[in-house]
Amino acid sequence: VVAVYGTLSDLLSVASNKLGIKATSVYNGKGGLIDDIALIRDDDVLFVCEGEPFIDPQTDGRAQEELTGSHTDWLTLNVGGRYFTTTRSTLVNKEPDSMLAHMFKDKDAWGNKQDPRGAFLIDRSPEYFEPILNYLRHGQLIVNDGINLLGSTALFLGVLEEARFFGIDSLIEHLEIAIKNSQPAEDHSPISRKEFVRFLLATPTKSELRCQGLNFSGADLSRLDLRYINFKMANLSRCNLAHANLCCANLERADLSGSVLDCANLQGVKMLCSNAEGASLKGCNFEDPSGLKANLEGR
Repeated sequence: VVAVYGTLSDLLSVASNKLGIKATSVYNGKGGLIDDIALIRDDDVLFVCEGEPFIDPQTDGRAQEELTGSHTDWLTLNVGGRYFTTTRSTLVNKEPDSMLAHMFKDKDAWGNKQDPRGAFLIDRSPEYFEPILNYLRHGQLIVNDGINLLGSTALFLGVLEEARFFGIDSLIEHLEIAIKNSQPAEDHSPISRKEFVRFLLATPTKSELRCQGLNFSGADLSRLDLRYINFKMANLSRCNLAHANLCCANLERADLSGSVLDCANLQGVKMLCSNAEGASLKGCNFEDPSGLKANLEGR
């Protein structure tokens, strides 16, 4: 800001000293050449030059932008309150059909909202957006501090939902395959004595423990109180059930092949259609003083 006084030559002299140039011409904000100081009004914005023609700064900025290419512009995203700085080319080039590419391919094509700092507002989770941005940068699915995303299934699923939202097709396919491969295989391993005792201790004595269809193959269940337990269709092959109390237990269609039930209490037991091939039942007690009969039909 300078005070305008004297003649036009005085003004050019002041401008030359202030700007360190040899000012020869003065233009107003609309590009009009000023040849008399009387044409200058209060608060006018003036442009001085060394003889070059007037160039509108706004038009010049747009021309320079077109010359350098808008796809390399740096921009800042405000994703859920967290700021990410990247280039337009990162968001556009790798996935040109994605939502992010359409949002930032052409300036203001979507009328993107900006916060007071000029960052583009995106109402999504920053935790899940960061791996997506990194993927667009270098094609690798990496999270904080180089930790591979495969270690966290929950985070994996969150990033998958964000990838679907933004339409990052190549990342969606990659994530779905990785999630499928990271799922643990179905566990059909037999239940051990230690695990089963834990179940027994956690179950009230008056409650029926449901063990239908479970795998106890080869387990040592000897001398345990197994009254009223539902072992229907359970795999009890090669189990040690010696001296176990199976009073009123349901062993219907259970596999007892090769099991040892010596001296077991089988009062009122239901063994309808169970497989007891090769099983040992020496000294078992089937007699119930109340008259309740054990059912071994079809065994």
